[in-house]
Amino acid sequence: MAVETRPGLGLAVDIGGTFTDFVLEAPSGRRTLKLLTTPEAPERAVMEGVRQLLAAGGHKPGEVTRFLHGTTLATNAVIERKGARTALVATEGFRDILEIADEGRYDQYDLEIEKPKALVPAALRFTLPERVDAKGRVLKPLDVAALDALVPALKAARVESLAIAFLHSYANPAHEIAVAERLAAALPGLWISRSSEVCPEIREYERTSTTVANAYVQPVMAGYLGRLQTALTQIGLACPVFMMTSGGGLTTLETARRLPVRLVESGPAGGALLAARLAKELGLARVLSFDMGGTTAKICLIHDGTPQVARAFEVDRSARFLKGSGLPLRIPVIEMVEIGAGGGSLAGVDALGRITVGPESAASVPGPASYGRGGTRPAVTDADLVLGRLDPKGFANGLFDLQPALAEQALLAHVGETLGLDARQSALGVSEVVDETMASAARVHAVESGATLAGHTMIAFGGAAPLHAARLAEKLEIDRIVVPADAGVGSALGFLAAPFAFELLRSFHLPLTAEALAGVNPLFHELRAEALALVEAGGRGGAIEESRVGWMRYQGQGSEIPVALPARDLGAGDVAGLRAAFAAVYRRLFERVSPGGAIEVLSWSITLGTPAPPAERLAEPGPGGAATPAGRRDLLEAASRKTVTATTYRREALGPGQTLPGPCLVEEANTTTLVPPGFTARLGGGGHLILERDR
Repeated sequence: MAVETRPGLGLAVDIGGTFTDFVLEAPSGRRTLKLLTTPEAPERAVMEGVRQLLAAGGHKPGEVTRFLHGTTLATNAVIERKGARTALVATEGFRDILEIADEGRYDQYDLEIEKPKALVPAALRFTLPERVDAKGRVLKPLDVAALDALVPALKAARVESLAIAFLHSYANPAHEIAVAERLAAALPGLWISRSSEVCPEIREYERTSTTVANAYVQPVMAGYLGRLQTALTQIGLACPVFMMTSGGGLTTLETARRLPVRLVESGPAGGALLAARLAKELGLARVLSFDMGGTTAKICLIHDGTPQVARAFEVDRSARFLKGSGLPLRIPVIEMVEIGAGGGSLAGVDALGRITVGPESAASVPGPASYGRGGTRPAVTDADLVLGRLDPKGFANGLFDLQPALAEQALLAHVGETLGLDARQSALGVSEVVDETMASAARVHAVESGATLAGHTMIAFGGAAPLHAARLAEKLEIDRIVVPADAGVGSALGFLAAPFAFELLRSFHLPLTAEALAGVNPLFHELRAEALALVEAGGRGGAIEESRVGWMRYQGQGSEIPVALPARDLGAGDVAGLRAAFAAVYRRLFERVSPGGAIEVLSWSITLGTPAPPAERLAEPGPGGAATPAGRRDLLEAASRKTVTATTYRREALGPGQTLPGPCLVEEANTTTLVPPGFTARLGGGGHLILERDR
C-alpha cells in the first residue's frame, strides 16, 4: 500500500495477544516495529514502542498529528473472564434471559453440550416491574419504589458496572434512561450501560448479551485508555487518540470509553481494510484476506474492494466452527472467521492419538518454547523453526534469538514421544494440522457466504501468515498470493487507511409499502444528527460521506439481509426500487426469490464518515534482473514431505520485477515468506511480493 503523504506524522498501534505492532508514517517514508505485548499493563509496551520509533526517526512526540489505535483488550477480557464485577437489571420476568438465550442448541446431538459461562452470575441479576410493548407504548409504568430498593442491594454486592436491558427499550428508552439517571445519582462511580444506547435492536437475548458485554469490559477499557492518554500527554504527544472499531471506522476516545464493545474486533478490522485497499490498488475483484498473528488467524472475503460486513458476532465460542456456541454481540463488524491458530498456538496429542493445535496460545508470556522465556509446550512458531522456515537469529527484527534446541525438546515431549515421531516429523504434523484447520475454516466461511474460493487471490499478512500462505493456498486451490510490503504489521498499517466513521442502527418495524415507507424519515433525521455529532467530535473537517441500509426479509422469515438505501428521505416512489434491490441481494445469497412476496424492514442503519484516502492503481514493473541470494537453508517441505534446499533473500534487497523461483525464503524485519516448490515469487508494484503457482 502506498504511503499517503500528509503533514505531520501518523502513528498506528495494534495490540495483539502476542505482539504489539507499530507503524510510523512520515512524508519521508515509513518505519515499523514489533514488541512483545505486556498483558499486565498493555500501555507499557505501547509507550516503549512509541519512544523507540520516534527516536529512530529523529522525531519529537509533538510532531505526531494522528494516533490510531486498535486493541484486543476488550476481547481478551471477555474470553479470560477478567472484566468488571457486573450486574444486570432486566424487566420483571426476564431475569434469566442470559441462561435461556434463544433456546437453541449449536449441536443437537451432544448430550454434554457446553455453553460459554454468562458474564453476569445469577446472584447479580435483578429485575424491576415495568413493561413497554414493541411499538413503544407503556403497558406498566416503572416502579420507582422498587428501583430505590435496588440501591442497597447493588451496594452490598460491590457491583462495579451495571447493564440495563428492558423489554422493547429500542422502541421507547424512557424507563432505561430513568433507571440510569437515578442509579447514577445514588451510586457515584458506578459504570452504567443502557441497551437502548448500546444496541437499540430487536431480539432480547442478543441485545442483553451485547449490553452486558459492554458493561463487563467498560471499566477495564476506560482504565487502560485513561492511563494511555495520560502517558502520551506526559511525553508531549498532544494530538487526539482515535480508536479503530470492529466495523472498520475510527472513532474518538470518548466514544470508545462509552461503547467499548465496538472495539472487540478492532485489530482484525484494520487488516481487512489493508487487504481491501490493496485489492483496489492491484485491480483484484475477488480476494481472500488471510491474517495470521501470534494468537489467532483471521479470514475475510473481499469482493470488488469491499469487505463483507455483518451485524452479529460471537466471542468466546465453545466450539470453534459452530455458530451459536459463543456469546452473541450485535455490533457493526467486518465479517470474518477467527480461529485460534497463530504462531503461539499450542500443540499436543489428544486421547485419540491426534495432533491438536490451539485454540490455547502461549501468548507473549511465556511464549513458545523457542522464545526461551519459560514456555515448555510446543507452539506453531516452534514447528516453523524446526522445519527450517525461520532464521533463529534476530527474530522479530532483532527482538531476540530463537532457540531451536528448546523447540525440538518441546515437540518431542508433547508430540513425538507419544506418536513415535522425531522432532522434524512432529513439527510437520503440527504445521499440517494448523494449516488444515485454517483451510477448513476458510471453506466453511466461503460456503456460508455463498462464495467459492476458486479464482480468489489471497492477501497474506501478520507475523505468521506469509510462512503458511502458500500451503494454505495449495489446500484451497488458490493460485495467487500477495504479501504486502510491511506485511508483519499489516493490521496497524490498515489503521492508516481507515476513515473516521460511525454507524448507528435502530429497530423500527415497517412493511415495505408505499403507505408505510415515509414513516421512517423522522427516525433517519434523528440518527443522522446523532451520527454527525459523533463524527464532528473527532475534529475531522471536509467532506462527509453517508450511506444508509435497511435490514429486510420476507414477511415471516426469522432473519434479515442488508439492502442499500438512497441517502435521502424515502417515499412511495422508492418501493419498486427497494423491492428490486432486495431481490438482487436475496438472489445472490440464496439463488432464488419469491416473486410478489411481502417484504418487511426490521432495522435501519446510517453510517457517516470521512472519505477513505483514494486508492490509485499500481503500475506493474517490468522484468528485473537476477536477485542476489543472502544464503541457503534446508527445510522440510510440506507437500512432498522431503527436505529441500531453499535459497534465502532479504526483501529490502530485492528490486522491482525480480523473480524468485521456489523453494526460497524471503526474509524481512517482521516476517518471513515461504515460497515452496511449484511457486514463483516476484516483487510487484508498491513493493508487494506476489506468489503465483507455476503452470
